[in-house]
Amino acid sequence: MMEKKNEASNDAQIRKLVDQWAASIGAKHVDAVMSYYGTDVAVFDLAPPPEYRGAAAYRANWEAWFPTFRGRIGYELRDLKVAASKDTAFSHSFNRITGIRTSGEKTDVWVRATLCWRRINGKWKIVHEHQSVPFYMDGSYRAAIDLKP
Repeated sequence: MMEKKNEASNDAQIRKLVDQWAASIGAKHVDAVMSYYGTDVAVFDLAPPPEYRGAAAYRANWEAWFPTFRGRIGYELRDLKVAASKDTAFSHSFNRITGIRTSGEKTDVWVRATLCWRRINGKWKIVHEHQSVPFYMDGSYRAAIDLKP
């Protein structure tokens, strides 16, 4: 019984952290966003390179991306699922990114996100992140950014 209660508590903690992480992205607050990552995080992000290794490398990605938006970034979570045990947790969701780019272009895209969490020194940290969009397998290999969950 106690184990089930702890897992439910861990699930709730991860949900809260995912919400706070998303809010930090919306606010374009690099330090707050990075506070959720472990130092050795591995990230498969939407934009190249194929993998970011370590928090310092990934921080540079956020520092470059945030200024490409005017004002806040819309970052909506849908269908968040969490599975957590004592020291490991996984979350996945559909995330909608909206906003106006500095070029004036409007962004409105849904992505798939999986976050893998580990309890490190008593705190939950993202140790692996995978963001993706499906692609059309019709020979064009275009990203299917027009899909909605």
